[in-house]
Amino acid sequence: MNALPPVSRLRVAIIGGGFSGAALAWHLARAHRPERLSISVIEPRPTLGGGLAYSSEEPSHRVNVPAVRMSIAPDDPQHFARWLAGSGELERDADAIWKNGDAYPRRRVFGRYVAEHLAPYLASGAVRHVGGLATGVTREANGAGWAVQTSAGPVIADIVVLAATHPAPAIPAALASLAEAPGFVADPYAASALARIEPDASVLIVGSGLTSADMIAELDRRGHRGRALALSRRGLRSRGHPDVRGEPFGDFASAPATSALGLLGKIRVTLAAAREANVNWQSVFDQLRLQGPVLWAALAPSERARLVRRLRVFWDVHRFRIAPQIASVLDRRKAAGTFDTIAARLVASNDEGENLAVSFQRRGQTRIETARFDAVINTTGPAHGRALQLNPALRSLAEAGLIRVDAYGLGIETNLDSRAIGRDGEAVAGLFVAGPLARGTFGELMGLPEVARHAQMVATEIARLVDGFPSVEAVGANASAGQNWYFRPKRPPKTENPTLYI
Repeated sequence: MNALPPVSRLRVAIIGGGFSGAALAWHLARAHRPERLSISVIEPRPTLGGGLAYSSEEPSHRVNVPAVRMSIAPDDPQHFARWLAGSGELERDADAIWKNGDAYPRRRVFGRYVAEHLAPYLASGAVRHVGGLATGVTREANGAGWAVQTSAGPVIADIVVLAATHPAPAIPAALASLAEAPGFVADPYAASALARIEPDASVLIVGSGLTSADMIAELDRRGHRGRALALSRRGLRSRGHPDVRGEPFGDFASAPATSALGLLGKIRVTLAAAREANVNWQSVFDQLRLQGPVLWAALAPSERARLVRRLRVFWDVHRFRIAPQIASVLDRRKAAGTFDTIAARLVASNDEGENLAVSFQRRGQTRIETARFDAVINTTGPAHGRALQLNPALRSLAEAGLIRVDAYGLGIETNLDSRAIGRDGEAVAGLFVAGPLARGTFGELMGLPEVARHAQMVATEIARLVDGFPSVEAVGANASAGQNWYFRPKRPPKTENPTLYI
């Protein structure tokens, strides 16, 4: 009787150890014994799970949804809330519990929660943290594997997952002349980025979304009482949460709209029905969020592009709400006359030494105004459209024709299994995308619940590859013959003698 070849571990390299990459590693490690799977997470930060979003040490930066709606485990929505209750963090943070009883802990607390759940797998060796920056990715000549170059040394893998963080905000062209000015803050989440801003300084914040709100809250905590102005093209401020949370309201999925205009019409009708039923508008957007994948899938590419171009900004300010603690700071500052938001476009800027001069044109007006500020903070949001140029690992894959920007400029194009689509329009075997960079395919993929579900889905796809084959040695033999085993859509049929099929 012929003995089976020895079972080898399938090697998975995850580029990015923020929430997306950490959640993926956690789901994979839970699903498989270490002898079947080797997981390496490439992340330059000292701990996994925090990433850009949840590593901030600033006390005023809070999660922007109630803790009961945050979880690394999509099938267990109370997972984080239970951990939080026993963590001692609420006792150390008197402001975390809002007056309606909902908890909005500091963002670093959620990062700690993810790190603690991943810690046992790091300790056992099931997951390895490669503490370096991924600088390049190359595919082996026979297409059977990958080499990831990092600042900590090379990582060899059978499967690579791109779970990179959001690109840093791009500096608007009109502010390029301020890039080297001492009062200009290009990266608002850099450590102590706002520390040099004096309490009475006049501040311009470019952008009016979540990051802009974070900056006002942080400035206020640091004792700032000067004038602060938030400027954006439409002047829309992120909305807040209702005093009483309700259940999702409406039905957009049973007969999904096939055009952006049709979807907008359904939203307006549903909002009117919600008002009649004394239901808050947030419940309507909660339903839109839940049914988002169905709605996105029902739209043709041209309608998706129209939705992104025309309605995305309105969606963002209603969908990505600010914690009530931060909303109260903005409301207090506005009432005191030390904070305002305007709709305007930037025209030019100049570093005058004593001040930073910024010229802008208010929406609906022709006159160009120039105002002078002590500090300018750039909060224009992640440069998603430039991710493939700014991230060296992604750039190497793009130059090799193995990934490309999606049609809507939101990230990386994938198929419905989250496999990357190459320059030739075909899915690339063994190359997956996890997290917000895949939202061009899946639509709403920025909020934590959606990212957690997507990480679980990608883990399931990879788990099928691990479960479906008796040995990686046999897999490698087939791959070297031009048969990409990890691109196979179905499991092989049962036979007396185990054989690999494509």
